Amino acid sequence: MTPAPLRIGTRGSKLAVAQTTQIAERIADAAGREFEIARVSTHGDVNRASLKEIGGQGVFATELREALAAGEVDIAVHSLKDLPTVPAPGLVLAAHPERADARDVLVARDGLGLADLPAGARVGTGSPRRIAQLRRARPDVTPVDIRGNIDTRIGFVTSGELDAVVLAAAGLVRFDRERVITEMLPLDVFPTAPGQGALAVEVREGFELDALGAVDCAATRTAVEAERAVLNGLDAGCQAPVGVHAEVVDGVLSIHGVVYGLDAGQSTRCEARATGPVTLPAPATGALTARPMASDDVLAVARLVVEDLLQQGAGRLIAEPYA
Repeated sequence: MTPAPLRIGTRGSKLAVAQTTQIAERIADAAGREFEIARVSTHGDVNRASLKEIGGQGVFATELREALAAGEVDIAVHSLKDLPTVPAPGLVLAAHPERADARDVLVARDGLGLADLPAGARVGTGSPRRIAQLRRARPDVTPVDIRGNIDTRIGFVTSGELDAVVLAAAGLVRFDRERVITEMLPLDVFPTAPGQGALAVEVREGFELDALGAVDCAATRTAVEAERAVLNGLDAGCQAPVGVHAEVVDGVLSIHGVVYGLDAGQSTRCEARATGPVTLPAPATGALTARPMASDDVLAVARLVVEDLLQQGAGRLIAEPYA
């Protein structure tokens, strides 16, 4: 008997469907099965209010996770930075495909870079972290809170409504829009949201499909688990003014974390780095069970960053009201 097609759920945006389809094709090819894409509308897609008003935790993932838990889809594919750091009961993050470029980019009029923007330039972003970074790098520009898909955000620039917008490189590359990039913002100066550029393949506990190992990158999994462990240790949500980037080179995990102040009149920040040896995980096989947030060696390095940031006053910065 021919097995039923795999039902793979995603948000309904063009970018989400495009990146999910790429992963679905790889899973289905490894499994020797057909697949169907199921579009799920999330609260964040329907509510067009600012993310600081509706909250960032899970607004792009809750309904998709509910569909997965209810058996309406077999597999869900998320942008990892949209997921809360606390595991969802009954669900397992089974795979993290190789990460795309994690950097933020500037898309500006006339091909300008960040340093070239005129004083008073209007720069669009819906991210408190990006706003804080803009205030540090260019306190003379005006951040503007925006929402919308990639083309909508680019359109703010091409229409002349804004001088520039800050976007994730990964989305532009996956959606074939990289030609609009006017500057790549370096991770050392502009660390991004935990998990940025990475995807998460999520299934129900007990689900068995060894083909998921075909889309699991051990180095990516280790790095993003470290980033999310820092965010969790700070008790900060995915809309907090926190930038964390981690990478694994030759068995050594390096983490760079920054927490920013959001008051318009200051450029406060706390910054910490830590490194340590780690063992890369093997792909999950068989019936999948709940797994810890990260391995002990990854958590040990993440804890060093968290403790350093908290000693510098990061908790106070995270708790400050948005300004």
